Amino acid sequence: MTGPTTGERAAPPPEFRRRVTATAEPLIELRRALARWASALGIAVELQEDVVMAGYEAMANTAEHAYRDGQAGVLDVVATMRNGRITVVVTDHGTWKPPEDTHGLRGRGLLLIRGLAHESEYAQRPDGTTVTMRWNTAGDR
Repeated sequence: MTGPTTGERAAPPPEFRRRVTATAEPLIELRRALARWASALGIAVELQEDVVMAGYEAMANTAEHAYRDGQAGVLDVVATMRNGRITVVVTDHGTWKPPEDTHGLRGRGLLLIRGLAHESEYAQRPDGTTVTMRWNTAGDR
């Protein structure tokens, strides 16, 4: 990405930080906002798509699994690019509800995230869950 008149490389956008209600409705706009942020980084389109799809999958998992018994909750998304590395962190503050039996037709979200991210970590705590995903902008895994 270059500046409009100087030809110098523009600085990447500031860190992406959002907090939304952990329900399906706000996730559509949250995904769009993350896509705009990733696009502004000036990285390859395929890498942008991986970042957005993996981030959205982590958000959707939070909306579906983080909060029990209709309990209201939030999810936080923080995305940064520093030193050629993109990091997306999705955090909830719920206690995780067990998945319903889907006869093997679902339950592949973390596998998808692992396939899209160059690195991923999943940390479950008594006060919530955090999924951290990382990509090298050079494409090296």
